Amino acid sequence: MPSSSPDRAEAIDLVASTLLGRAARLTRLLMRSGAHEISRTEVGVLATLSEGPRRITQLAMTEALAQPTVTQLIDKLEDRGLVARSRSDDDGRVVLVEITTAGAEALEVVRTLIRANMREALADLPDAELTELAHAAETMGSLIEKLLPDLDA
Repeated sequence: MPSSSPDRAEAIDLVASTLLGRAARLTRLLMRSGAHEISRTEVGVLATLSEGPRRITQLAMTEALAQPTVTQLIDKLEDRGLVARSRSDDDGRVVLVEITTAGAEALEVVRTLIRANMREALADLPDAELTELAHAAETMGSLIEKLLPDLDA
């Protein structure tokens, strides 16, 4: 059972108060450091779709956007050939959205640029800080898995 010492409570409060804002700011800084044909929001949707087809309602929940906003976003991405809609094999009433080859390629261009920018930013960090960030990245991955909605629900 986890300890409930004041230090732990302070650490939880610090992370809860600062991590999300700092991660979002880091993402914005890395995204602005290059020319992109797709927005951060579009990158998020395409990244989610790279994991597999989703319903609009699932995308809205995962991306924390209103369903009408996601529908408009998908319309725009579909017009650009980055996503496609299809009917579910299991239930013809269900419309699924999936990333296209062009969408996957556009996403990879942005990801490659962001990774290069991140590597450049990390290059001058002391080894101890780099190790801490590596552990933090693993921990964030575990936290993300814990928070992901059950897509079968």
